[in-house]
Amino acid sequence: MTAPIAAILIAGPTASGKSALALALAERFHGVVVNADATQVYADLRVLSARPSDADVARAPHALYGHVDGAISYAVGSWLQDVEGLLNGGRLPIVVGGTGLYFDALTRGLSAVPEIAPEIRERWRGAGADVDLHAELATRDPVMAARLRPSDPQRLMRALEVIESTGRSLSLWQQETAAPLLAPETTLRLALAPDRSALDLRIARRLEVMLEEGAAEEAERLVSRGLPGGAPVLKAVGVFSFAAWKRGEIEREEAIERTRLDTRRYAKRQSTWFRNRMADWRHVAPEDAEGAALDALAIRGVEGR
Repeated sequence: MTAPIAAILIAGPTASGKSALALALAERFHGVVVNADATQVYADLRVLSARPSDADVARAPHALYGHVDGAISYAVGSWLQDVEGLLNGGRLPIVVGGTGLYFDALTRGLSAVPEIAPEIRERWRGAGADVDLHAELATRDPVMAARLRPSDPQRLMRALEVIESTGRSLSLWQQETAAPLLAPETTLRLALAPDRSALDLRIARRLEVMLEEGAAEEAERLVSRGLPGGAPVLKAVGVFSFAAWKRGEIEREEAIERTRLDTRRYAKRQSTWFRNRMADWRHVAPEDAEGAALDALAIRGVEGR
């Protein structure tokens, strides 16, 4: 017997149209749109993260958007705690975003790694190109080093900060994974897979809209806060390029081109993650996604208005 639908999950690269799909489904099925994007949680990134507009929010309830100050390092564990209370709130949760780790933790569980000391996290996040991260990890935690590629700095830094902060390999912590909040069989899971050239055009158009809405000014305000260099909020695409333009350090056209290229690279990394880590999801073209969702929900007995 088919399990009832507890939530709809929609993943996709930036600018792929996933938020519009989530909103359409929320209106049709009396749902609440729940953010699963690590940049859209920050109050400082309304424009640069392309958060839903006031008009969108008026059409259907939205949750976990812009509720975190940029000075806070908001990790996946914090997001899981926040999202747990929304899963049984009377409305169908429609979880949408581009942060694969959020979906991974939601449907597979999160390992019980303790909070990392801020000074340790800052040191490794600021190491960058000055340290051979893979060689350093091979010395401290050869088990994790054997699992990770030298070209994956984010995961290497994570493994290094865990071994230093806890004295225990991340591989051991990962064996102690809590039960997931959602069993995969109780969800409809869609991963948007847009055509690359079409996505590039969408990215370029969205950048134009962002500039009109004050993206550069938002970036300058954020950088002016003087947050630590490793603050997650500062990793949002466009922050430093647009701030540099507003400060007269580069020309407008260069800032736009840098941001466009960085956004394309980010979208490519997201798409690679979704293909590799979400192979059991239904991968659909954005233009086919709503029809695919409605068909799947009808089969599962979910009725809209």
